[in-house]
Amino acid sequence: MRRLFPTLLLPCLAPASAGEIDFNRDVRPILTKNCTTCHGGVKKAGDVSYLYREDTLGKGESGKTIVVPGDPDASEMIRRILTDDPDDRMPPPDHHPKPLPQEEIEILTKWIAEGAEWGDHWSFQKPEKPPVPEVENAEWPRQDLDRFVLARLEAEKLTPSSAADPAEWLRRASLDLTGLPPTLEEYDGFRAAVAKDAEAAYSAEVDRLLSSPAYGEHWAAMWLDLARYSDTFGFEKDPHRTIWPFRDWVIDAFNADMPFDEFTIKQLAGDLQENPEPGDLIATAFHRNTQNNTEGGTDDEEWRMSAVIDRVNTTWTAWNATTFGCVQCHAHPYDAIPHEDYYRFKAFFNNSEDVDINSDFPRTKVANNPAQQADAVRLEKAIDRTRHELNAPMRKLAQDTDGWNALNFSKAIVQPGTGALSQQADGVVVTSGTTPSDCSFILESDASTAGLFKVEIFPEQDDPAEWRGRGAVITLFEAAFVSADGKRRPIEMREVAADYLAGPFDPNDALQKGRSGFGEYPMTKAPRTGWFIPKTKVEPEPGEKLEIKIRHGARCNESQNTVLPRFRISVTGDDTLSRYLDSPEHHKLWDEHQNTKKQYDAIKGTTIPVMKDRVGAATRETRVFIRGNRMTLDKVVEPGIPELFGGPEKAKDRLDMARWMVSDENPLAARVLANRLWAHLFGIGIVETLEDFGSSGALPTHPELLDFLALRLRDDHDWHLKPFLRELVLSSSYRQTNKATPEMIERDPRNRLLARGPRNRLTAEMVRDQALLVSGLLSRKTGGPPVYPPQPEGVWNSVYSGAKWNTSTGEDRYRRAVYTYNKRTAGYPAFLTFDGSARDVCVARRITTNTPLQALVTLNDPAHIEFAQGLAKRMTEAGTDLRVRLAHGYRLITLRDPEPEILDTLASLHADAKSDYEASPAESKKLGESPDEAALVLVANTLLNSDLALNR
Repeated sequence: MRRLFPTLLLPCLAPASAGEIDFNRDVRPILTKNCTTCHGGVKKAGDVSYLYREDTLGKGESGKTIVVPGDPDASEMIRRILTDDPDDRMPPPDHHPKPLPQEEIEILTKWIAEGAEWGDHWSFQKPEKPPVPEVENAEWPRQDLDRFVLARLEAEKLTPSSAADPAEWLRRASLDLTGLPPTLEEYDGFRAAVAKDAEAAYSAEVDRLLSSPAYGEHWAAMWLDLARYSDTFGFEKDPHRTIWPFRDWVIDAFNADMPFDEFTIKQLAGDLQENPEPGDLIATAFHRNTQNNTEGGTDDEEWRMSAVIDRVNTTWTAWNATTFGCVQCHAHPYDAIPHEDYYRFKAFFNNSEDVDINSDFPRTKVANNPAQQADAVRLEKAIDRTRHELNAPMRKLAQDTDGWNALNFSKAIVQPGTGALSQQADGVVVTSGTTPSDCSFILESDASTAGLFKVEIFPEQDDPAEWRGRGAVITLFEAAFVSADGKRRPIEMREVAADYLAGPFDPNDALQKGRSGFGEYPMTKAPRTGWFIPKTKVEPEPGEKLEIKIRHGARCNESQNTVLPRFRISVTGDDTLSRYLDSPEHHKLWDEHQNTKKQYDAIKGTTIPVMKDRVGAATRETRVFIRGNRMTLDKVVEPGIPELFGGPEKAKDRLDMARWMVSDENPLAARVLANRLWAHLFGIGIVETLEDFGSSGALPTHPELLDFLALRLRDDHDWHLKPFLRELVLSSSYRQTNKATPEMIERDPRNRLLARGPRNRLTAEMVRDQALLVSGLLSRKTGGPPVYPPQPEGVWNSVYSGAKWNTSTGEDRYRRAVYTYNKRTAGYPAFLTFDGSARDVCVARRITTNTPLQALVTLNDPAHIEFAQGLAKRMTEAGTDLRVRLAHGYRLITLRDPEPEILDTLASLHADAKSDYEASPAESKKLGESPDEAALVLVANTLLNSDLALNR
């Protein structure tokens, strides 16, 4: 393996000293800042690269050695840095007007003199459990993780903040773990328990929160961002997609505390497990959340490939936080991932059955009755198995049949259209000209005994690298003997045997009038062979001709034809296969197949798109794209894990890949997950770039803590998230107050050193869910199809589809945010304004903002007006006194009694609003029955928009 230099310096490493030079600490930042823009993994000016050690020790275009270990004077790097010649100096004056500082030159010189030792990037090395550090303040830590935090604080001459009071901690923990604030009753119970036994009370409260169904609903939002979950296809028309059972599966998995390794394998390869559990096929919808382009006239293969590439990139972002997508077009600019490795990994996904068609094939059934789900899965597998068992012996008999006679056609026409058919010497018929959808080929030849017909369909080009033409499907195959006077004697067909079964069509459909049949759909990726079996062998009579009619009724993307570009038809008098169709074993298989389908159809449910692989001869080959262009194909590659990450020598399918992903051999997955969970609690990750752990990403502020957490999660908790999160929210680090002095903010404005507790903006989902709860409107109904809460008029003007936002009624109007319908091209405005994801692509990190538009949502959005009305109603239940009502509303949101100054401000706001509404009765009626009630709604609306409400 080539060794790569990491491009950023770990912030916790000590600065260079008079001791030995450390490559990661001292040299790498200099090269990154000054050199790799021109001399990296993509651009290698002068044939010089500082990405790999062997390149750095090699020779450039000039023929001179770049770095000679132990001899700075012989190293061209040093000569170029020191020269006064502007044409030779590095970095070049036009990019770097000032030469390198003397101290940096000394570091590079000393590094070479000491042997030019290299260093691998920290995240690509397997984590090793670090020793728990000793600390001076031994009383402060509650968890081992606290010792890592405290050791850093003590090194920085800082002390932790005091513990948050019960109200501050409980509101923070409740929102972080469940996405909902605590009720006053929950807070009162917690406060009473704290008075008896504080530590037991905190532990019991965390256990209560983790066992709540709200926990899974909250944490699912994080994963649905990564899964780019949406209720629509995306792109132009953006029509509806039924896939919500996957969302419910994610929620249930979090609530059941499914270990993350199982969670991973089920989503990446649940369909490939030998005995999948009832929900495993549903889980694979993770990678069917890719966008489909339903616009007429598009290239299905282009968008199939777009989906496959999205799956590759999403997998690496979600599990490994690596910018693997860079490698689609070229070797990675900074990390040791060669171009070919992208396509080796892509091969894991390139064999899936889905092909960007509007039916979203393949699909699985989600039973309405969960008790029937296992039967639905079993029957689906049985239907697939028996269909292959039906085809296999027919295919074997057909392939063993001889006596074939390639038909030579005396007549070959296209109806309708202006297309032409010409036949080559080898019997292959070539199509040209205009051949519209639904056209038929009429072919006539000399007659011969018809025991079995063979149709071979060939791609337009002979070169496999060029096999990417439009689909070729026979939707109706008819044969007849025709006498000289035009009398037709049809040859009745019974079944079709195929070289392999794949795609949404059954070959036998070619014997029925419809839009499916035998061939390659929607794109031609390989030659195909089908055998059309007559009911009985038929002999021609004297003077008869053989006429064959092939109809093309299938269409790609609504309008594109699927005409055979090149084909050959042969016939034999051997009727072995025809006679086999009457055998007891064949009848038994058909009966089993049909009975299984009847049982399956009897189960009522919803179908959703899932992953399913093509098998056997249907397997696609994967080729490298030259410069990332799917139209310029290079050599064939086999599935594999990039060498840099130490995958197994032979990983043949997605299941092998998924198992590697959560194995001890993968240095990234545990770190990435631990960091992501930490970021959701503390507001920022130990590695800030949740999406990028590579050389171009941010560096860990606490690298030893990150490795400790990763191994704690993976090895000690066996990938269970709940006990891991429990430790985090009970830690002294998390339990600090978030109150900060001006000096602390100046020293550490983003709290990277963790000298105080987290104070984070509510997520888009939390804004809605908190308002629902404190207003008393929240529905606790779980699962099911998405809902349509109120939103501003005119947002959902869907092109082409004519879809409408039909606002939900009853309790569906007040469901949690996770159940809100997500349309990719017209997302729910309140969520997007509060930094929610459109879910077009995998999102590993939401960038938190604070904009005036957010206030416009909370103050004016119709849903938020309803929340304010609900909160105002709850405030009136506290009593008739205005100040009592105002204090109760404040307490519902903050768990605290308002200070007198705050109460005075709220009372003044109420008085002013009441006066205004008395002067404008029409405006008053929009909020309440009276000016007093309307004014209270306005105060409630203001409380929900306050900084205290929108932060945790």
